[in-house]
Amino acid sequence: MGRPRTNDDAVKDRLIESATEMFATRPPESVTVRALAAAAGTATAAVYTLFDGKDGLIAEVRDRAVAGLARDLSAVPASDDPLADLYTLAVAYRRWGCEHSHLYTVLFGGVQRFDPAGEVAAGDPVRPLVEAIGRALAASVLVGDATSIALSLWATLHGLVTLELAGALDTATAETAFRSTIPATLRGWTIRPA
Repeated sequence: MGRPRTNDDAVKDRLIESATEMFATRPPESVTVRALAAAAGTATAAVYTLFDGKDGLIAEVRDRAVAGLARDLSAVPASDDPLADLYTLAVAYRRWGCEHSHLYTVLFGGVQRFDPAGEVAAGDPVRPLVEAIGRALAASVLVGDATSIALSLWATLHGLVTLELAGALDTATAETAFRSTIPATLRGWTIRPA
């Protein structure tokens, strides 16, 4: 049995929701502690009391985004076909980005730095991707450096999802582009250098 929710929990949730939306839809420099508190219907002191300031609130929003993406990607089961697994992971990434557009924008839109080449911790959202790439390399179905492959696939995914979220691609075009581009990116890593 968890602890009962308090008024602080409700205020914290409202601040996180307000911060997520504001950081996803406004220039970061325009998001002030006063604006965050007003949007959440609370006093500025709550930002300092609950998060130690604006940076702590931004970190909490980022942590929620990382945890959500990591949870969805970690739910993709591994199979005997690492290339199929990589495609399924790409589908899960796109779905999460489209279903959580504000969190996606906060995570990858410049409010916080994201380093997919950094140390892969247990909760890192790219861990399932890196593990599938490792299995594909071990099975000799991909050729190259794991980090380079991961960055290539992530850059492709990020570009497609970002264009879709921005409305630059309608749903049908986004689906067609996804279905052709992700396999083409993976095929590019199956070619052995001359």
